[in-house]
Amino acid sequence: MSDLVRFGVAMDRALLGEFDQRIAARGYENRSEALRDLIRADLTRAAFEGGARVAATLTVVCTPAARESSGRLSEIERDRAPLIVASLVVPLDRERTMQVTALRGRASDLAAMAGQIAGIKGVLSCELSVAAPLPEAG
Repeated sequence: MSDLVRFGVAMDRALLGEFDQRIAARGYENRSEALRDLIRADLTRAAFEGGARVAATLTVVCTPAARESSGRLSEIERDRAPLIVASLVVPLDRERTMQVTALRGRASDLAAMAGQIAGIKGVLSCELSVAAPLPEAG
């Protein structure tokens, strides 16, 4: 027997029309797929806000000088090494590099790391994106 549950949702016609346009533009085949994704995203946000263990990416755009001369970025990465799963640094142009780091850990630790990095001189943007809640480490 399937664990699939069907339920009805009452919604204003205009709101449903806007939702249908949005999900069609994003390539969803039906409303159920879109609703499942919205629910997963909300549960992921709730896990992060509740301080749970999560998987996330940290995307940092900075000047090459911020990476090379300050040493602060490397220091933070060393101090937070248990949170880092993998990292990729790519040049965007002569004035900017982008670093994408896969992270895993407590939401508060990931947010603190992002905050430290965002405050480094030469960091142009720093975006933490939570991907999924994780089971508690046992």
